[in-house]
Amino acid sequence: MISTSSSVLPRPVIPDAWQTEVSVHLQPEENASAWLEVDLDAQLRFAKNVIILTDRRVLSPDGPEKNWRSWALQPDLSLKLSDHAGVGTLELSTSAGRLAVWRFTLGLQPVVARWVAQFESQMARLGAEAQGQPLQTLLSGAVCPVCQSPMRKDEDECSQCGREDLTPPSTWTLFKLWRFAKPYQGSLLAGFVLTLAATAATLVPPYLTMPLMDDILIPYQNGKAIDPGLVSLYLLGLLGAALLAWGLGWAKTYILALVSERIGADLRTTTYEHLLKLSLEYFGDRRTGDLIARIGNETDRINVFLSLHLLDFATDVLMILMTAVILFTINPTLALVTLLPLPFIGWLIHVVRERLRTGFEKIDRVWAEVTNVLADTIPGIRVVKAFAQEDREANRFKDANRHNLMVNDRLNRVWALFSPTVTLMTEVGLLVVWGFGIWLVSDDQITVGVLTAFLAYIGRFYGRLDTMSRIVSHTQKAASGAKRIFDILDHVSSVPEPVNPLPLPQVQGRITVRDAGFRYGNRAVIRQLNLDIQPGQMIGLVGHSGSGKSTLVNLICRFYDLTEGVIELDGTDIRQLKIADYRSQIGLVLQEPFLFFGTIADNIAYGKPGATREDIVAAARAAHAHEFILRMPQGYDSLVGERGQGLSGGERQRISIARALLINPRILILDEATSAVDTETEKEIQRALDNLVRGRTTIAIAHRLSTLRKADRLVVMDKGVVVEEGSHDELIETQGAYWRLYEAQQRQAEAEAVLGGNSPVTAQKVSA
Repeated sequence: MISTSSSVLPRPVIPDAWQTEVSVHLQPEENASAWLEVDLDAQLRFAKNVIILTDRRVLSPDGPEKNWRSWALQPDLSLKLSDHAGVGTLELSTSAGRLAVWRFTLGLQPVVARWVAQFESQMARLGAEAQGQPLQTLLSGAVCPVCQSPMRKDEDECSQCGREDLTPPSTWTLFKLWRFAKPYQGSLLAGFVLTLAATAATLVPPYLTMPLMDDILIPYQNGKAIDPGLVSLYLLGLLGAALLAWGLGWAKTYILALVSERIGADLRTTTYEHLLKLSLEYFGDRRTGDLIARIGNETDRINVFLSLHLLDFATDVLMILMTAVILFTINPTLALVTLLPLPFIGWLIHVVRERLRTGFEKIDRVWAEVTNVLADTIPGIRVVKAFAQEDREANRFKDANRHNLMVNDRLNRVWALFSPTVTLMTEVGLLVVWGFGIWLVSDDQITVGVLTAFLAYIGRFYGRLDTMSRIVSHTQKAASGAKRIFDILDHVSSVPEPVNPLPLPQVQGRITVRDAGFRYGNRAVIRQLNLDIQPGQMIGLVGHSGSGKSTLVNLICRFYDLTEGVIELDGTDIRQLKIADYRSQIGLVLQEPFLFFGTIADNIAYGKPGATREDIVAAARAAHAHEFILRMPQGYDSLVGERGQGLSGGERQRISIARALLINPRILILDEATSAVDTETEKEIQRALDNLVRGRTTIAIAHRLSTLRKADRLVVMDKGVVVEEGSHDELIETQGAYWRLYEAQQRQAEAEAVLGGNSPVTAQKVSA
């Protein structure tokens, strides 16, 4: 779809379909740098169009007449890549306005992103040449691990492939956590009071150093005897303050740690529960590793912030405020001198916070990409090994990890300079206090004891100030994590629960689809579809790939909601029923059954966790799975590996049939349940399916006639509409769409039989 050229890369090979036209429109000594083929026209109909990037211009044919237009590369020429409602848009513009627009399906997004990156690289090269700089001074040498686009030196992450909301996280996002903290507000108040008391206790010892110096030590140096009782009193005061501070510190740390752990647990649970309630549409645009990282890493980071860093911050603030009050009480002039570095430290914190604000969210997204590689590779390790792609996956992980390292290094350079600078300012402030304090002592304005106490307080004041400045990092990390968590929590499902759900009466199983329409973005998949399925009736859905069969099944299951029309169960709009109640009446058997890690019994009872062992065995017998289960080492208690590893495809399918049988649904969906198994296994599964469909309303999508032969009615779909209905014999007799599908499959089956050296088989596949 795309090829590139530069001083390093080879000249692109323009597709044959465009070679002649492109060569005609190239100027003398003009070289094509990259080409891109998009697949939608201005009316969002499927149509091929090409965009050519040369060392001078952007070229593309325009309109049905294919009139070629060109736009010279100039400093203000730019490309904007965006997507909306499932359609991508590429917009070419200058400061004067928009020049051209191309549209494409989102399957081409990575390809288009690479082409845009090549365009920007070309523009950067031209800009560098105009300034007399080599291009290498502008590029970082890194590429995006996702779309392989070259990245500029000032880029921390790829600007082309990210489609998530890139709004920088705000610290105010952390206040949204109050909804999780509110149930524990009593414990939080107790923790705050204890923090206040513990901080006050730690401020007592420096205050006692003043009388120790002025009333005990300095008089002793002047020849006055030490009063043991007075010394004991002061030392007991110091010991008592230390013990009190320890006890209060332990209590407030324990209470607030318990509260923060519970807030973190509630946050994880709520996020996961909300995630489970979102529609399949949400998961279609997200990576598994990213979602795992959000619920795991981000909630853990927020928990650490609440239990440790926020407590330290509160302690630091109280310590600074209370210390400042004491300092002004002792000597206002010296206190003002002490506070001189504060404006500079505040300004520095503000500057660094802006850098950290965006930096930590970039790190989160890049780390999610590392997790995505793991989430892709580990479940698919069998495929990786089967195709000997270990080195490729290792390199993919290495690229993502290198990108993560690069983004972290950028942020660490800022943070590494910030902390020593704050420390330097506090040291300079301490030096100023020493100098000014010595002058006040020499001028008899304060005593040595006062200066000693002042220095003790100043050490704590600046120490806390230094520690508090470091909280900026932890706060921005927590804010970044909170934003990514609330991106999930604030997302509203496109399949909402009804406000006032109707009670679900005894289900008969009649399904009525009236004037149904559904769109993926701007692409209509189902159009004005009408279908009536009587209770207990079995229908077979037939049609070419992409005709809308699986989409119709998803709509009936309410994985998606119609954009037009209505689907009714026994005369009630399914959108008026509680989702869980409605889906509890549907049994689903997929082409690729999914089994969870656990025992065979647990997998069979997944839809009915309280099922007895007798119920589980009965369902397994009906699904013709009992015999092979008994042959396993621990029978029904044998562990099934992740996604059913260790079982054959037919065994996994029969367990999934048993799972559907156990919940005794009134509606059954069979989505190509026997297409991925051999003939003998198909016979076993078919016998199990005969038990499963008996007395239930059944919708079957199948490749093989053996599954559809017993259907009461066949429904032929094409381009999202029903084009034919009837029995097999009736549809063959009319010689319409179904007959053409059947004949094509018959010819294919006969050809395969001849090539395989076998006699033709009468019952063969019919396209679904």
